[in-house]
Amino acid sequence: MDRPPPPRSAIVVHGGAWAIPDDEWRAHRDGVERAIRAGWAVLQENGSALDAVEAAIVVLEDDPTYDAGIGSVLTRDGHVEMDAAIVDGRGLDAGAVACVRDLKNPILAARQVLQSDHVLLSGEGASAFARSRGIVACEPASLIVPRERARLARLLAEELGREVDPREAFGQPAAERPNGTVGAVAIDRGGNIAAGGSTGGTPGKLSGRIGDTPIPGAGLYADNRLGGAACTGWGEGILRIGLARNAVSHLRDSAGQDAAWLAVREMDDRIQGKGGVIVLSRDGSLGFAFNTPRMAVGYMDGEIADPWIIGNDNR
Repeated sequence: MDRPPPPRSAIVVHGGAWAIPDDEWRAHRDGVERAIRAGWAVLQENGSALDAVEAAIVVLEDDPTYDAGIGSVLTRDGHVEMDAAIVDGRGLDAGAVACVRDLKNPILAARQVLQSDHVLLSGEGASAFARSRGIVACEPASLIVPRERARLARLLAEELGREVDPREAFGQPAAERPNGTVGAVAIDRGGNIAAGGSTGGTPGKLSGRIGDTPIPGAGLYADNRLGGAACTGWGEGILRIGLARNAVSHLRDSAGQDAAWLAVREMDDRIQGKGGVIVLSRDGSLGFAFNTPRMAVGYMDGEIADPWIIGNDNR
């Protein structure tokens, strides 16, 4: 009796789903490519899917292009509050942090939570836990970039109904405000699947708001029996519909691409939610779908020499 072929190592990364302006598209694509290369290097050295996902997301958190780590959006009162999570498909284990203000790479703290007795820690408790695990805190101000100060000024001005100074304007109508949440899904040579995500949340959010990214089943999910998924977009909608777990559940009867589209279409039909999802099936096959104008996605496996950067555009 022939044995099934060994699992195919693969990694897929996203850099957010929203109306990415033309002058920012190259930066979004380049960052995704760097993240894929970092994660793929781990897989090539026979590293774990968890390590690959973590490595990819660290690259994106360090890049101010995205709404994660450095460059995160600001709350209404001018702070950065970040969420991150990572899921291990072997035993459905998960670790997450929410509303952290002083961690340059929240995904590292989420990985430490995964290795603890807890699933989700928030605020100062999450930061204290991270310090206890050797993760050095940063100055919260070091995470803020001028782009986000200008964006917050614009949002607050719009609420007051006054004309916006052009120097404050980001140039995006309210319906197209950026969501550069980052995420990754990987499968290693052992067939283990992991998914992770990191975000600064929604521009101008209330302090203490937690979106979908740190919630297993909503913003991300992984199950070795089926596959893994990571989401981006309108967090409240993704939370309500359980987008990541829906996408993975569709893998029971559908290929990766079909599973992704079925999940996004259900979100759109039921709650008019906007966003996107990346999917890897347990054989390493790719799926992705989005109903926003653009989504930055990239993929790599052993059958291609360089990352496949997907410049899909719904406009």
